[in-house]
Amino acid sequence: MTDPLPRRHSTPPRPERRYPDQLYSGWGDPAQAVQLPPAILDLLAKGLGVKTPGHTAPALQDIPVPESRLNQTAARTRIEQLIGAEHVTTTPVARIRHLRGKSTPDLLKLRDGDATDAPDAVVLPGTHGEVQQLLELCSEERIAVTPFGGGTSVVGGLTPQAAQFAAAIALDVRRLNALRALDDESRTATLEPGLRCPEAEELLNARGYTIGHFPQSYEYLTLGGAAAARSSGQASAGYGRFDERVVAIKVATPRGTIELGRAPKSAAGPDLRQLFLGSEGAFGVITELMLEVKPVPAARVYDGWRFESFAAGAEALRALIQDGPVPTVLRLSDEAETALNLARPSEIGAGTARGCLAIVGYEGTAENVAERRERVTEILNDVGARLDAAAGQGWSEGRYRGPYLRDALLDAGALVETLETVTFWSNLRPLYDAVGDALRQSLTEQGTPPVVLCHISHVYPSGASLYFTVAAAQANDPLGQWATAKRAASDAIVNMGGSITHHHGIGIDHREHYAQQVGPLAIGALRAVKAELDPAGIMNPGVLIP
Repeated sequence: MTDPLPRRHSTPPRPERRYPDQLYSGWGDPAQAVQLPPAILDLLAKGLGVKTPGHTAPALQDIPVPESRLNQTAARTRIEQLIGAEHVTTTPVARIRHLRGKSTPDLLKLRDGDATDAPDAVVLPGTHGEVQQLLELCSEERIAVTPFGGGTSVVGGLTPQAAQFAAAIALDVRRLNALRALDDESRTATLEPGLRCPEAEELLNARGYTIGHFPQSYEYLTLGGAAAARSSGQASAGYGRFDERVVAIKVATPRGTIELGRAPKSAAGPDLRQLFLGSEGAFGVITELMLEVKPVPAARVYDGWRFESFAAGAEALRALIQDGPVPTVLRLSDEAETALNLARPSEIGAGTARGCLAIVGYEGTAENVAERRERVTEILNDVGARLDAAAGQGWSEGRYRGPYLRDALLDAGALVETLETVTFWSNLRPLYDAVGDALRQSLTEQGTPPVVLCHISHVYPSGASLYFTVAAAQANDPLGQWATAKRAASDAIVNMGGSITHHHGIGIDHREHYAQQVGPLAIGALRAVKAELDPAGIMNPGVLIP
């Protein structure tokens, strides 16, 4: 039966927001910042040649921001009349907090005090109707609009090219944060896009359900952002990607409202939901999502398994995902990442973390977890892997800490960034080698030889993703340094037949390589869709579509 929460209920369940605003020049909660131990600082100096600390970020209030183009304008008055003046702000602090995402280039620019492309205002609508009318108003006034959720983009998805517009706003969806409906019989939940993942879990867990979406950005990612960028969580082997859980959406566009999803699957023409899943705000704003949900698992167990080599571990993961039993979490670090990232703290820098570490997790009923774990244990023992249960628990406890470590390494003077791709199993090793070689060659030629780490983060019967982490000493121009290396890696991905992204999205950073990947005819089709839904081109201009 459907929970008595009508879609237009006056007081639908909403969470209490507990997470603080993110550090403007780094990731997450400032109170959770990481301090690097002397052993790591020594490794940076001896292994990568890191000698000088990175830029110290200026105080937020000291960063100069261009004068808002909306100040003292009739357009601002219209927006305030529509949304309420208390939900429209042009303060420098608010504009900086809605400037860019959390990629290393984004942070380096902010640490240099560069806020030149800050939005002219931050606007917080509270209903679908307000979003719809706001987009129509902005289309009339030629005001660029960037939908803003948790601000976690790492591909330039929050950096629109808006100079040719009269102004630019960040449309913050945080007030759209309700659980609208729950259908127990169908096991679906209708939620608003401004809910952060922990908030959505809080609302659903209280009713016995989970979405099962736990990416590394979990603490700050919003549901709308997860849909718009085709997010994939760390438990994707068991729960699937986020876009696979979306069965219906409601979207506000500058031309009107679109509602899609009358059934889980349909033969009624192409699945138009897919136009908006992954569209990154280029066509409109997702204002409501219906998601498939699952019962909260009674048991959760995470094991670590040691393999002699990355090839041996990858073969074991392929066998499990293709032939079963399928764990809920299934990921594998290569030799370098095992030694430096996922080893026990006592092993860091000691050279004792050998081979490759896989994390194998199970969630579900106690009986189901026990059965799958027993069978997987037999299979992995048979191929010579060694159980390391403590490593699995350690990964579970620190699974959201990676971005904090990135910030500390930037502080120390290292250049640290990530990129990811996906391909078929038969092409996995060639792609792994090509991307790693491109990164090492590019950065070495710039005088900053790197360490390149990689893990298989998501697996499918036909293929898997590769997630690379790169660390080197910062050059005099770290932005240009990384741009050169990223271009070399992206060229290798496209040339080797991989996808330019698996779950980070396109944004602006991947836009040109995306065009190479799909070809001019496909890009023309996307441009035609944008012209129909957004004729003035105000929606996140420059993002996704060249």
